[in-house]
Amino acid sequence: MAKRQSTASKTVRSAMHRRKKGTLRSGSGRKVTSRKQAIAIGLNEAREKGADVPPRKSARKRSSSSTRKSSTRKK
Repeated sequence: MAKRQSTASKTVRSAMHRRKKGTLRSGSGRKVTSRKQAIAIGLNEAREKGADVPPRKSARKRSSSSTRKSSTRKK
C-alpha cells in the first residue's frame, strides 16, 4: 500500500475491517466476503473522496472473431 496516498490506504484498511466484521456490503446489498472485492470497494471510496488513486483498469478487450479465426489458421 506504500504506492498509494495515505488517505487511500486508510480507506482500504477501513473496508478490510468492515469485511472482517461482516458489515461491508457491495452495491447490490450483498455481504462482501472476498478480500479482493473489499480492496476494490476501499479504493473506489477513496476515489470518491478525491484521493490520488489511479483510475480503474478497464475490462480486458476481447479480440474480434475475425482475428481469432486468422490466428488459428496461421498454424
